[in-house]
Parts: sequence; C-alpha cells; structure tokens
Amino acid sequence: MKQFKKLLLVVVLMLGVVGVTNAQKIGHIDTTKLVENMPATKKANSELQKIEKTFKDEIQAQFLKLQNKFKKYTAEENAQTPETNARRKAELQQDNQKIEQAKQIAAQELRKKEMELKNPIYEKAQQAIKDVAAAKGLIYVFNSAPGGGLIIFEKGEDIYEAVKTKLGF
Repeated sequence: MKQFKKLLLVVVLMLGVVGVTNAQKIGHIDTTKLVENMPATKKANSELQKIEKTFKDEIQAQFLKLQNKFKKYTAEENAQTPETNARRKAELQQDNQKIEQAKQIAAQELRKKEMELKNPIYEKAQQAIKDVAAAKGLIYVFNSAPGGGLIIFEKGEDIYEAVKTKLGF
C-alpha cells in the first residue's frame, strides 16, 4: 500500500509537470501592432503617401484641364456647328475616360508598390516570430490581433486527415 501511494504521488507529479510544460508551449502576439510599430513600416507608409500624392496631383491636374475645356466648349457651343459640338462632346468623353483609366492605373500601381514595400516587412516579422518561438520552445503562436489566427504550427500535429477520414471524405 505504501508503494502504491508513492507510485500514485509520482504519477500525479509527472502529470503536473507535463501539464506545466505543455502550457508553456503556447504563445501569442498582436502582429498588427508589431508590424505597425516597425520602423520599416513607417518608412514604407511615408513613401506610399508620397506616391499617392503624386498620383492625386496628376489626376487633379487632368481633371482641372478637363473642367476648363468643358467650360470653354460650353461657352462656345452656340457659335459652333453641330458637327463641331458633337466632336467636342466626344473629345470630352474621351478625356473623362482617360481620367478614369488614370485613377484605376494609379490604384493598381499603388497596390503593387505597397506589396513590394510591405511583403519584406511581413516576412521579416514572420521570421522574427518563428525565431523567438523556437528560442522559447513554443509549438503554437496565436495572433492576438482582432481576426488573427494561428501563426506557428509546424511542430504541432495536423489532424486534418484524421478529421477528414472521420467525416468520410
């Protein structure tokens, strides 16, 4: 009986140690906060704002040119032939389409530049998280940012196939 009590005590202590070590293998980080506070992000945002301002200024200049042309054509409308007025109307429509295209191209270029500037930042943050997780012996690291999920999961057990089999597909 005495040995049974000792064995039971050892088992309980081992389970407690296992529970404590498992609890230490989970971490969390607010990646949004991390990335926003990185100096490289602030530099990238500043550069993106400059590019955005350049695009806006160019589009605004085109729009003002179109407005002035519209005012001129409207003022001269009664003195022109119907053919000239129709040609001018088509010209204004083309200019308006060019402005809309310029807006779309600017938005695409801005998104492209943002990805070009920020992807290395995200990769650097991800690698730093992995390095810290490895140094601390963490198996799982959760993103505590709103809408975040699991970041580190390489060492954990993926149960997808088992669940898939259980569900029969």
